[in-house]
Amino acid sequence: MKWHELNIDAAILSAITEVFQFHDLTPVQEHSIPLFLTCKDVAVEAVTGSGKTLAFVVPMLNKILKSGAALKDNKILGIIISPTQELALQTDDVVKRFSTHISQIKTCVFVGGHSLPEEDEQKFKSDGGNIIIATPGRIEKCLERLAPYLKELEMLVLDEADMLLRLGFQKSLTTILTRLPKQRRTGLFSATQTDQVEDLIRAGLRNPYRVTVKQKFNDQRQIQKTPLSLNNYYICCDAAQKSSSLISFLRCNKDAKKMLFFSTCAAVEYFGKIITTIFKNTKVLLLHGKMKRKREDVFSEFRKMTRGVLVCTSVLARGIDVPGVDWVLQYDPPREPEEFVHRCGRTARMGCKGNALLFLLPNEMAYVNFLSINQKAPLQEYKTEFPVLDSTPKIRKLASHDRDMYEKGVRAFVSFIQSYTKHMCKAIFILKELDMEGLVESFALLKVPKMPELKNRTIELNLSVEVDVEKIPYSDKIREKARLKRLELGPILDKDQKNKRFKNNPSWTKKKEQKVKKEKRKFKKIVAKSKVVETMD
Repeated sequence: MKWHELNIDAAILSAITEVFQFHDLTPVQEHSIPLFLTCKDVAVEAVTGSGKTLAFVVPMLNKILKSGAALKDNKILGIIISPTQELALQTDDVVKRFSTHISQIKTCVFVGGHSLPEEDEQKFKSDGGNIIIATPGRIEKCLERLAPYLKELEMLVLDEADMLLRLGFQKSLTTILTRLPKQRRTGLFSATQTDQVEDLIRAGLRNPYRVTVKQKFNDQRQIQKTPLSLNNYYICCDAAQKSSSLISFLRCNKDAKKMLFFSTCAAVEYFGKIITTIFKNTKVLLLHGKMKRKREDVFSEFRKMTRGVLVCTSVLARGIDVPGVDWVLQYDPPREPEEFVHRCGRTARMGCKGNALLFLLPNEMAYVNFLSINQKAPLQEYKTEFPVLDSTPKIRKLASHDRDMYEKGVRAFVSFIQSYTKHMCKAIFILKELDMEGLVESFALLKVPKMPELKNRTIELNLSVEVDVEKIPYSDKIREKARLKRLELGPILDKDQKNKRFKNNPSWTKKKEQKVKKEKRKFKKIVAKSKVVETMD
């Protein structure tokens, strides 16, 4: 089906053909846009990279232009709710690309990490906005004061709805749905449908039309959730060689644009620093959920890159459209199986070719069959040989001269073990079956940290030279100076801090007084007994 066959405004059609240079509709657009245009609620499930964003942006713009009401700067006619600020900013960018042909519609973005809710409201009142693009937590805080501007709301869209619920926004979404006008059209778009999403459909949509778009294998008998243009690989490596295999793969694919996923923020910080240090001529960027103000700049920079590495967590696994990603590398299998499909979906988008590679340990090989059956994501073994050079001695040498790298390595290892115990596929990812000595070698640790998960396990380090971890300095001179001062004043600071805690905490002071009284009573009893003994004598 062609775009010009749809009953949409001429300005929107011109923008699609001239700015986006699209002429044919994708299957999800072909089946969902006509329904949304005819004022129907829709619940859409489609594979990643299938063009879902335009499937709800075009009907929303068309509805606003054909509403017949005079557009005012502070009249909110459409709301798009996204799970992350990166996805919200990307959606805003897509809508703004229509501005060359539709100048009268304004957008306003409400996301955390950049400003306070009061500042967002002030910006809306001063600059205006007909379409609000927001994260659920932020718009919930602003909703009450925006009520006067929401009376003529036409459309509400929940983008990546299953992720909204998985991130714990169910209560916020319920509050938002109850406060918005009932006479509106609602669209729910997602790559996967869960039981929670079904509950949300029943609560927020009225007699919705369901649109499900999936792809089939070449034999046309089975359905798969990953794009057909994606080469989905796995590689099995020993625990001790896992990080060395990753670094060797990156060395053999220097000119490619890569996204490297880890399960924890601490692992992103540690391996990001290792890759930055080893590959000095390669652009390496880091992005995870604990970063605040830098996230937008990092994401924008990676979009413009043609080669390099983005080391990140699953915060960028959903809905993000980054042009030209050659490889999606998953060092850690995601805790939730659905995340695997979404991570892979950052490449091979809109029919383009792409590659994905999953790193697995020998005890995790059952995960390949699980993904093929449970997630309809078939994998094939990566047979291209590349020389694996042992990187552990080099990383340990770096850590022995930089306390920051040593500490990040310990935190990364601890967070990995804790994340491993929380994996949803507990029958496959079993902590007792992990080769701990190999993992310690892979993380290039100089000392095994004490943690409950390793309580009954004896782990030996294969160090060529013994290192006193207490004497490892920071490479940053300011941090090292502060550390040495803390060591020098340690006993004094500890005593002062203890006294402050007792003075500032009434409950602790009370406990101390009770302890003193108890000791006095004991002393009196001892004295009384001694007097009795003397009298008897």
